[in-house]
Amino acid sequence: MRGLIDSVGELGRRGRRPVDSGDHYGALVRSIVGQQLSAKAAYAINARMLDRFGGRPPRPQEILAADAEELRAAVGLSRAKVGFLRSLAEHVLSGELEGMDALPEEQVIEELCAVKGIGEWTAHMFLIFHLERPDILATGDLGIRAAMRRAYDLPELPVAAQMEEIAAPWRPHRSTACRFLWRSLDNEPA
Repeated sequence: MRGLIDSVGELGRRGRRPVDSGDHYGALVRSIVGQQLSAKAAYAINARMLDRFGGRPPRPQEILAADAEELRAAVGLSRAKVGFLRSLAEHVLSGELEGMDALPEEQVIEELCAVKGIGEWTAHMFLIFHLERPDILATGDLGIRAAMRRAYDLPELPVAAQMEEIAAPWRPHRSTACRFLWRSLDNEPA
């Protein structure tokens, strides 16, 4: 890892912002909308979503009250994503996703994965980038797997158990290590 860090240089400092538990829902809405889309397509759909709801993210009650077909047509969401957003809204309104700031990582993952359309990868990204947890290893991320393969000269993409073994010395800073691994993919040799 030291060689990889030396080769990619310093990571840009992200502005530390106070975690706003009211923003968890908005972050998860953006995650669902952007799943399996290019950044450009996700941005466009998120922009249409904001326009549809008066320049702000939709409230859970608004997602549940909206006509699914109208939402699909106005925003450009797939039928499945409308269902995922409704599942998220139901979980939020029932109080199931409250207090995530104080929960251990495993419990955050469990609670998020109970929402239809949110899997372990989305939960890992939420923990790393939204809750800013310092010790998350994104074992399901293809970029992390590819970067580890290259950095450690592995014959094939590592599986989760192998990744955990490689990353054990990085504790308690595995989230930072993931950022260096992602950055290393941007620095492909000519």
